[in-house]
Amino acid sequence: MQLVDRPRGHVKDRGLADAGISRIEWSATFMPVLAQIRERFASEKPFTGLRIGACLHVTTETANLMLALQAGGAEIALCASNPLSTQDDVAAALSERCGIATFAIKGEDNDTYYDHIESVIATKPHMSMDDGCDLVTTIYSKHRHQLADMIGGCEETTTGVIRLHAMEKDGVLPYPVIAVNDALTKHMFDNRYGTGQSTIDGIIRATNVLLAGHTLVVVGYGWCGRGVASRAKGLGAHVVVCEVDARKALEAVMDGFTVLPIAEAAKVGDVFVTVTGNFHVIAGPHFGSMKDGAIVCNSGHFNDELDLDALEAMAVSKARPRPFVEAFKLESGRTVRILADGRLVNLAAAEGHPAAVMDMSFANQALAAAFLAQNYKALEKKVYPVPDAIDNEVAQLKLAAMHIAIDELTPEQVAYAASWSEGT
Repeated sequence: MQLVDRPRGHVKDRGLADAGISRIEWSATFMPVLAQIRERFASEKPFTGLRIGACLHVTTETANLMLALQAGGAEIALCASNPLSTQDDVAAALSERCGIATFAIKGEDNDTYYDHIESVIATKPHMSMDDGCDLVTTIYSKHRHQLADMIGGCEETTTGVIRLHAMEKDGVLPYPVIAVNDALTKHMFDNRYGTGQSTIDGIIRATNVLLAGHTLVVVGYGWCGRGVASRAKGLGAHVVVCEVDARKALEAVMDGFTVLPIAEAAKVGDVFVTVTGNFHVIAGPHFGSMKDGAIVCNSGHFNDELDLDALEAMAVSKARPRPFVEAFKLESGRTVRILADGRLVNLAAAEGHPAAVMDMSFANQALAAAFLAQNYKALEKKVYPVPDAIDNEVAQLKLAAMHIAIDELTPEQVAYAASWSEGT
């Protein structure tokens, strides 16, 4: 890794930079697809003259994405997309040793979080790279004078894509945005295998709870919910799923899980995980009916999946028995334990997704950004999917890196698949 001595940004401790470099390099060994793209970018320089403003989880995997974009000629400013997801040694390494302006401190308060977003916007980016849409909405709400210079953006996660579609529907989406989350090689793997493993990892690190024999309630059965449910089942938990979509609920039943309304599940669960991207899916009445000692956490992007204000109002006392556990004692005498302040438990209490799965997600992110840099003039102010050619290329590169070969259709098979005249 080529290092530079240009400290910039706002990080907790620049003395952590060497440790951060070591962990970034370790992560890179599990990201061969992104490594290939970085080499290509270093040669082609698709981002020459472009400034990229990124609001992402500041982790080792994100660091490797930033270095790939930098190799492609981009000038980058990075801030955290969640107050608790930053890895401080990584932030220090990027800021102190890699020449990337980084504004991120684990545990930063809400004011600092938005100050850091403002610091990124102050660099006058041409392109946004978001995880949750906070960067886009802040630019649109407060800095519309900068929109004339912006060519587009990319969005990493489900919550952000939902917000972007709402902006497009209301006619206020300020520029074209590529929904990286919707690529098959992103959500089918990152959301399912990454969120599944890292969420369980976060729960166990925070609590050391034994999941075997206990009831774990998954609220939401999208790709993230599927992943959490399957991993919990593999550890011996009895899994209950809560859903509002009849088709997803039916799928959960066919996958062997119990499906209940949250009002009923609240009474039987030992551990609760929300992964919906929606608002107050666990509310005051649900907290009030939980068992004594119930553990509640969130792996959706924002902590407002849990009505923590209602729980706070219900509590007669609070305690912190462990670093990422807050115990709320209710008038009934029962205690409800909230993990990681209701924020992303997999990033706040653990290390987030494994690098091997983020390899595909960030390969999509990097190639989508390059596509945007080349094609933005032909795009409208809409939310676009990742081009299928990019999605397929990422899958092919990943298979090749794993030394896995697949078949190809013969000319006869291609002709047969394209014909309407063949029958019985």
